[in-house]
Amino acid sequence: MPTPKLDWYACYGYAECATTRLPLDYDQPKGATTEIALLRVKARDQQSRIGSLFLNPGGPGGSGTDIALAAPYFLSDELLDRFDIVGVDPRGVAASDNVKCFPSVKDQTRAYAGLNVAFPWTKAEEKAYIDSSKAVGRACSTTGKPLTGAMSTAEVARDMEVLRRAVGDKKLSYLGFSYGTALGQYYANMFPDRFRALVVDGVLDPNAWVGQGKARGDLQETRLRSADGAYKALHEILLRCDKAGEQACPLAAGDPVASYELVAQRLRKKPVVIDDPDAGSFTVSYADFVGASLSSLYSPYGYADIASITADLLVLTDPGSATAARLAQARTAVAKRAEQARQQRRYDFPYNNGLETFLGVDCTDAYHPTDAGAWPALTAKEDKRAPYFGRAWGWSAAPCARNTWTVRDEDAYTGPFNRKTSAPVLVVGNYWDPATNYDAAVSSAKLLPNSRLLSSDSWGHTAYGTSACVTGAVDAYLLKGTLPKKGTRCTGDVQPFVEVPAEPETSRAAAPKSALAAEGEPARGEPKRLPPVVAPRPAVGTLTVR
Repeated sequence: MPTPKLDWYACYGYAECATTRLPLDYDQPKGATTEIALLRVKARDQQSRIGSLFLNPGGPGGSGTDIALAAPYFLSDELLDRFDIVGVDPRGVAASDNVKCFPSVKDQTRAYAGLNVAFPWTKAEEKAYIDSSKAVGRACSTTGKPLTGAMSTAEVARDMEVLRRAVGDKKLSYLGFSYGTALGQYYANMFPDRFRALVVDGVLDPNAWVGQGKARGDLQETRLRSADGAYKALHEILLRCDKAGEQACPLAAGDPVASYELVAQRLRKKPVVIDDPDAGSFTVSYADFVGASLSSLYSPYGYADIASITADLLVLTDPGSATAARLAQARTAVAKRAEQARQQRRYDFPYNNGLETFLGVDCTDAYHPTDAGAWPALTAKEDKRAPYFGRAWGWSAAPCARNTWTVRDEDAYTGPFNRKTSAPVLVVGNYWDPATNYDAAVSSAKLLPNSRLLSSDSWGHTAYGTSACVTGAVDAYLLKGTLPKKGTRCTGDVQPFVEVPAEPETSRAAAPKSALAAEGEPARGEPKRLPPVVAPRPAVGTLTVR
């Protein structure tokens, strides 16, 4: 199709914005269109500018324009000097034309009623979750059209190819995080000769994401093994807590692994009700505890939250075991976390389509089991393989059951994902990633013949910014095309129970544009934060918010 002309205008104080209309279906380039939004932060040194660096924060459903505006907070000054940083809101998402599966917030709220848990645990919760999953799947397959049938990762890759030309770049430079690694790998395989440098950090194996052969009938989590990565990270934190001793980790007074399981057992039998004089009454369930743990694992500093949440609930589930002062302390701490989570879940106007953007991509990209009613048995099997987190990860795609999510994208790409590319792909994997299992980085690197694996012994979700080693290697490749040596392994600056955690708000760059615009562009040389990566699952209620 012809290259669109972008009419940039100043926005958010230090950026430029533009919108353009692209074909809803590239088989009909003169047919219906959808509006796509872009944001760029121009290179500081325009005379030495290499080109544009496209970013994607993950999701699916993460805002590319948000992460581009946040780029000066987490990208190195060398990248900011030499690249225009460009973010694109994928179709259906954020400032682009929005997908909307329900005619009103009221209808959406009623349909979502059963989904407002970290994951279902009781039989009643499972039934409610299945009913809501079916309602969402049916709505997105009818009211959500035509966008829900045109949101596959392949369509976004095609959009990015057009926009690469629109910003004037002969070849693409790209840095994608989390689900953004799927987008990067799709682009590399669909347009193998049209990029100069492509980095994927926090990697999804595209064959596992889609489902190939007999695996098409499996849960997506059975293929991705995100829960395995989360359990591995949790278990290692608990072992390191024991080694660090009671002064560094409050759980080390006993056996941390056994203590965590004891809290889980107690909450499986009976949720704990907390009455706090300031925050009111809260019920903390087993799913809340696991959801809080998973949320904590996304941060390099999350080990401290894991230890404190477990220690507090150990007391609250057996109040006779502690002094009145310790009981009050635990009650206040957990109530504060629960109130944060409750506030996060309180929204009404305007229409929030976050879950629908996630599903609009996942359900059209990938194969899923036929009937949502199969999820209880299937997720229980996941829990046996990957304790605690099998259900947490497995349930997230229940609305994608193929007999209720019936809308399809006929142009979705399902492979091959092993094309020989003209430029190398840098694949970055983190040993302790709780969302994108390190094994997927290994398998993705093996799939792409012209790729290089960079491994990181670091914590949290994704690796850029966790050490000078990872950041320097990614920067060198993006700037000069220089790959790290084969077998390179970096070590994260933050290791569990070795140093005092930073305040949570300093660990990741903010995502909302309003907050970034209020802060203004940071000056060269200011300390960097971590990228605002969006997890590859819809948001769930938890006891901790970062």
